[in-house]
Amino acid sequence: MTAPAIEIKGLRFSYPVSHGGDDAFQLELDDWRVERGARVALHGPSGCGKSTLLDLLAGVLRPNQGSIVVEGADVTQLSDDAARAHRIKTLGFVFQDFPLVEYLDAIENVLLPYRLNPALRLNDEARDRGRDLLAGLGLGGKVGRLPRQLSIGERQRVAIARALVTGPSLLLADEPTAGLDPVQSLAVMQKLETASREHGLTLVMVTHDPALLGRFDHTLAVESLAGAKAAH
Repeated sequence: MTAPAIEIKGLRFSYPVSHGGDDAFQLELDDWRVERGARVALHGPSGCGKSTLLDLLAGVLRPNQGSIVVEGADVTQLSDDAARAHRIKTLGFVFQDFPLVEYLDAIENVLLPYRLNPALRLNDEARDRGRDLLAGLGLGGKVGRLPRQLSIGERQRVAIARALVTGPSLLLADEPTAGLDPVQSLAVMQKLETASREHGLTLVMVTHDPALLGRFDHTLAVESLAGAKAAH
């Protein structure tokens, strides 16, 4: 049997109100498994813990207890350096504000992970992959355009290409359609679906948009996992 992309057991996480204070936020997930190549939506109201769960999957946050196995590694047991190396090797990220560097053109924005991470080697193969990704997203003729010369949808596609250029096996997307109209939201979702299918990626995406939920293989209602305690 193929190992899942994600397997969580006995997860407990909380944010304290203050040092020594009561817990203001709790996230509990006893048993969750995501098969490789699946597309999964995390949904629920603002503040329920959707982005927190992504940060836990990425090893940016550490749980109070439980195990989080992502692409074969229990990220709860990794050192900070090992967790960072694991993120570089296995994860791609797409954010709702898809920040691009304004003075870099499209292809250099796509290749930015190679500039920021010494563990990644920028070579002709990486450059060709970046250009191919932009071409596949309909931006082959705009590799030299600056972000201000691109539409919102085009900027988002550059961000998607940047998330894919290092060849991740798991793509984490944090409300990438927030603030977009229904037509733009659907276009972004279709691009992520295509990327998942063509590159064999597992996709875990936070969304507040109920219109998109039917496009995923599975959904997880994060509000059902979270609780709050009033501060004393």
